[in-house]
Amino acid sequence: MKSIIALAAAAGTLLAAAPAFASPECTKEPKEKWLSEDAMKAKATELGYKAEVFKVEGNCYEIYGYNKDGKAVEVYFNPVTGAVVEEEIEEKK
Repeated sequence: MKSIIALAAAAGTLLAAAPAFASPECTKEPKEKWLSEDAMKAKATELGYKAEVFKVEGNCYEIYGYNKDGKAVEVYFNPVTGAVVEEEIEEKK
């Protein structure tokens, strides 16, 4: 019985944490209105980012790479405007 309660508690914790792993809300516009991937890559470069990985995540463009200061970053962009929605600077370990 204790193991069932512990398992239920662990599952509840994981479900409560699930939104923390979701990408941000970048746009509600349809993909037909998005910048092309090439245009977004160019925009990111103009903003000082060097993308190592570029992908679509949810309704965002996302890069893993480096900012203008050479720090490792994960950045989410609005795919319609190219604006930065969220940036996370990787901490050195």
